[in-house]
Amino acid sequence: MHAQSQETASADMVGRLFRRSIGIFFMGGFVTALVGLLVPRLTLIDRLDYTRGALVQFAFHSSYLVFALPITALLVRTGYMRAIAAGLGVMTIACLGLCIAATIGSFPLLLLALLGLSTGITFLQIAANVVQPLVAADGRGAARLTLLQGFNSVGTVLAPLIGASFLLQANPLGRWSMGLPFLACAVALAMLGLVFWRARGLLAAHPAPRRLPLADFGRVLRERRLAWGGLAMFGYVGAEVTIGSLLANYLARPDILGTDPATAGRLVSLYWGGAMLGRFAGAVGLARIAPARLLAIMASGAVLLVAGAMHTHGVAGAAALIAVGLCNAIMYPTVFALALPEDRGLAPYASMMLCMAVVGGAAVPLATGALADRVGLAAALVLPLLCYLGIAAFAGLVALPAAKR
Repeated sequence: MHAQSQETASADMVGRLFRRSIGIFFMGGFVTALVGLLVPRLTLIDRLDYTRGALVQFAFHSSYLVFALPITALLVRTGYMRAIAAGLGVMTIACLGLCIAATIGSFPLLLLALLGLSTGITFLQIAANVVQPLVAADGRGAARLTLLQGFNSVGTVLAPLIGASFLLQANPLGRWSMGLPFLACAVALAMLGLVFWRARGLLAAHPAPRRLPLADFGRVLRERRLAWGGLAMFGYVGAEVTIGSLLANYLARPDILGTDPATAGRLVSLYWGGAMLGRFAGAVGLARIAPARLLAIMASGAVLLVAGAMHTHGVAGAAALIAVGLCNAIMYPTVFALALPEDRGLAPYASMMLCMAVVGGAAVPLATGALADRVGLAAALVLPLLCYLGIAAFAGLVALPAAKR
């Protein structure tokens, strides 16, 4: 009877954590896609080149590499729930900074605020992603994380639909309109941070993150699956962010759709919408198909679609690049879950390593932008194509030992 009551209490804790996590995954997706709209704003309207426009994503994703280690140290000291609340607080302040930067037209302040915003998201990436597989005693951690990523995608779909009207078209409020979406995000994030702070004792019965002596940190670095998973994560985030940021520019080209910037920005929601539908479907599919096999299928599909977008024009090219979003659907949670080491005590540090790999979202868009300035946007898509090839290779590496067993 006692064991049954403990099991019921654990299931209740998992359910309460999941319901609260919906909000942070939604807001994480919303602000990330909103930041993506700044690239076409700067390149199509403010007339910056692709390289300088890509500095938006460089600033936004570079903190994953810079701050992942100190954030992990803070997480181990304070626990998962407090770390999530702290991340939401940092994001709130950063969104207020973005509101000010967009309103006064300060590019340096914009980049600084983006660095702060991604620092807050780094808290969420490390704490919120790893805690789901850890508390899931039923072995459904990957499926549950994929479902939460579906709510993340709801945010990425809504952000272009709402944000394009403020960021990519003429507005009676002028530059003031650019700051309004970020001000609304600051209010929502502050309220969500309060929810997590009030629930900071929710995981009290769950084992706290274990401190790893510095001398043992080499164990994490020697995890072969984690090392390859980190490279796959680098490639996935780099490719997804690159396409999401440059898709409006691609669609606005005369040889593709030739649309105005605002319409192209709204069409980006179809790219994120594919990821949203795929993640909800993937949560079901992962219960029937081996994760590594499904990852290999999706990565191969992305390679073919990007290649199609590079060599076709008009609606066919637009449809091919938009459809890559569907292939992206299960990649992040699946790579994350497959890369975790068998020793779950190393999970916070493995999560840190995977989070540091998110710096691909800084490096790949910047490299693609620089290449696009030289050879054209379509040809520069070869870089995200190579990233998807790397993900397919990681899936094969993971699937091979499983097939032998």
